[in-house]
Amino acid sequence: MRTSYRPEDVTVLLKDITGLVQPMENIDRERMIQSGVHYSEMIPREHLPSEEYLQTFFRGLEKYSEHTARAAVLTAEKIYADKGENAVLVSLARAGTPVGIIIKHFFKRLYGIDPPHYTISIIRGKGIDDNAMKYILERHEPRDLQFIDGWTGKGAIQRQLLEAMKPYPGVDPTVAVLSDPAHVAGICGTHADFMIPSSCLNSTVSGLMSRTFRRPDLIGKDDFDGALCYEEFAEHDLSYRFIDEVEKHFDSKLVFPEDPDTSETALREVQGVAEHFGIADINFVKPGIGETTRVLLRRIPWKILVHSLDDDEHLGHIYQLAEEKGVQVEVYPLRHYRACGLIKALADT
Repeated sequence: MRTSYRPEDVTVLLKDITGLVQPMENIDRERMIQSGVHYSEMIPREHLPSEEYLQTFFRGLEKYSEHTARAAVLTAEKIYADKGENAVLVSLARAGTPVGIIIKHFFKRLYGIDPPHYTISIIRGKGIDDNAMKYILERHEPRDLQFIDGWTGKGAIQRQLLEAMKPYPGVDPTVAVLSDPAHVAGICGTHADFMIPSSCLNSTVSGLMSRTFRRPDLIGKDDFDGALCYEEFAEHDLSYRFIDEVEKHFDSKLVFPEDPDTSETALREVQGVAEHFGIADINFVKPGIGETTRVLLRRIPWKILVHSLDDDEHLGHIYQLAEEKGVQVEVYPLRHYRACGLIKALADT
């Protein structure tokens, strides 16, 4: 499909559904999701960020491109140690795609090899794109595949992968991520919950791609899962601005903070949040900086939990988005995470 990524950086195994699906506003989409329609059967209508928020993104990029680079380098080194020079990078669209490109570039720079890099769809509750898996496995050995994503929240995608790879013997079912505060990923750069700048925007930092789509009237049995290209945002595209800024710091020796001192699992912490706020569906609790940002960008938030109201360094963009959208920000004793987004139940509104 059409994206703003260079074809030599990634092979996009998605069906282009641009013009075939009418994007929906967040409130309409949220009502549909909460009435039982699967999120993958709709595409969100995206809007350009305010100038003030965009400046917050640029400040975050300046502050956290080094952190992102260091996490990417550590992740890439672990992938190479495990898979060697035959590694095949399979990023999960769309948050994993820029991470996969950065890791691919690091492989080329440090090891002198140019690993194949594909991006494919995986959908919570529906599974992996089996046609994309078939395409890749016709060309590569199962043991060489390494899945890549941006970060973990509760670990839902990792659990989805573990289930989805049961029909694929020899394929490593674990995911490599930059930030793994949930402690569930097979490989990670750090367990610290830090701001990955690409989490702050939607398609304009993701090759102009939408999130992925699967609905039987448009995705046939032999099709890849779909996505559309937000071509109207081309002049505002920052996809390579993000990648290039991160790659300037490949030589960084930054040291991440040690893991939080707690015996409680991340999932148990999330369950505790749900219990505390009377939330019956744990899918309405989205922990971590990346997931909290997503709640503010494309869901209907109820409130935002933060470990502190004075953490502009990590949470400045979250404070900004919450203020723009009129969402309450509340201090809560988070341990694995710096922030957590709570989605509004719309049944009675």
